[in-house]
Amino acid sequence: QVQLVESGGGLVQPGGSLRLSCAASGSISSGDVMGWYRQAPGKQRDLVADITSSGSTNYADSVKGRFTISRDNAKSTVYLQMNSLKPEDTAVYYCNVRRWLSAMRANDYWGQGTQVTVSS
Repeated sequence: QVQLVESGGGLVQPGGSLRLSCAASGSISSGDVMGWYRQAPGKQRDLVADITSSGSTNYADSVKGRFTISRDNAKSTVYLQMNSLKPEDTAVYYCNVRRWLSAMRANDYWGQGTQVTVSS
C-alpha cells in the first residue's frame, strides 16, 4: 500500500511560481510512475506531468515550458515546480503513483489534493 502526502499549494498572483511536493510512504518500486494531475471545478481530472524512476518525463501541452517535474527516488518524493502561473492553472492538484501489475493493469494511488489558486 502507498500513502501520499502533498504540500506546497496556495494562492499566487499571475506570473508567479509555486513548488508542490509529494512524499510517498510505503514501498515505491523502480517500475512505479509518479505524477501530478489536476482538477478544476466542473472538469475532469487531467494529467499535468509524470516521471519514471529513470527520469523520463511527460507533460501536458498546456504546461510545457512552464512546469518541471522531478523525482528523488531515495526519498520517494516527487516535485512539481510551477512557473509563469496563469489563472487557468487554478485547480486542485493531486499526486499520483501508478503501479503497473501487467501490461494492461495498473493500480493508482492518490494523495488528498492541494489547492492552487492563481489570482490577482
